Amino acid sequence: MIGLATVTIGTPEDGREFDWDGLLSHLAEQPQREGWVTLDEAVNACGVARSTLRSWYRSGQLPSRMVPGIHGPQRLVPLDAVVDRALRSSRVRRQLEHSRSLEAEVDELRRRLDAIERHLGLGLL
Repeated sequence: MIGLATVTIGTPEDGREFDWDGLLSHLAEQPQREGWVTLDEAVNACGVARSTLRSWYRSGQLPSRMVPGIHGPQRLVPLDAVVDRALRSSRVRRQLEHSRSLEAEVDELRRRLDAIERHLGLGLL
C-alpha cells in the first residue's frame, strides 16, 4: 500500500517508490540557506576559480553542503568563509593589488587628460 506522500516511480511491476515525507523532513533539518551561495555565485563575488573552491572544500579549508536544485543536487558554500579564505590566499591578494593599481593608474590618466583639456581650452565646452 502506498502512503499519502509516497509516489510510485516507473511501472507498478518494478515497485520503485519515492518517499516525499522523508525528503521534506531531511530538508527541514538542513540549516537555512542564508549566507550560503552556489559555487558560481562565489566565483562571481570573489574572483576565485571554481577549481580553487573545489580544492578548498575537498581539503576541509571551506565548509560546503549539497542541496537539491532545479537541475539536481548543487553545492553551496558560505560566502563569508569564501571571502575570508580568498583574502588569505597570496594569489588572490596579488590579483586584488593589481586591480587596485590599475584603478589608480586609470585615475591618474583621467587627471592628466583633464589637465590637458583645460590647457587646450576643451574643458569649457
